[in-house]
Amino acid sequence: MTRPPATDPQAPTQAGDRYAAVIFDFGGVLTKPMDDTARCFAREVGLPDDAYRQAVAVHPTGRQLYAQLERGQISQEEWNTGIAALLGIDGTNLMGRALATLRPEESVVAAAAAIRATGLRTAILSNSMGLAPHNPYTPWALETCHDVVVLSEQHRLRKPEREIYELTLDLLGLPGSACIFVDDNSVNLVPARELGMTTIHAIDPASTVSQLRELIPCQRVSGP
Repeated sequence: MTRPPATDPQAPTQAGDRYAAVIFDFGGVLTKPMDDTARCFAREVGLPDDAYRQAVAVHPTGRQLYAQLERGQISQEEWNTGIAALLGIDGTNLMGRALATLRPEESVVAAAAAIRATGLRTAILSNSMGLAPHNPYTPWALETCHDVVVLSEQHRLRKPEREIYELTLDLLGLPGSACIFVDDNSVNLVPARELGMTTIHAIDPASTVSQLRELIPCQRVSGP
């Protein structure tokens, strides 16, 4: 299916040095698509391909549970129990099992590292999937690889609430106009634009890296 251009229509048309930081979402940006992982897990437990995604992203109870997890209002174990009840499966370490096939999107990870290596700052702004008993962020070493890491549950906020974007900018010590924000959910781009950030809708890793190259001097962004 043909997709429309993903770059924010308000983005600059020429590369330059106006940016001081790039803020990345985690799931679906620095990782392979979350829907692929969801389908793999559903097959593993003998459910229809779309069953897990429907439970966490469409079912009203599942959506509420995820929002509560993201805000730190419930624990990952409570989320495991609630989602397992919707699916009729064992809830033991459900998040860990569901994310077992999650892998890095190497081209975007490499681009982020290249951007940071040249002196720009990088940040993570992620709606949390919980940190215990399963910490999905551990393999990515986010605290080592980025200057600022904002996980929603630690601040009792979640995207697309404006306050969590403002918090990220405050931690970077930068205005929105000095930042690029990358997210795979278009809803999450709206507050970023309102705060003056240039946004990239990450619908394809090659396109994401290409747009970063357009916005930042090309020698600063690696990738295929």
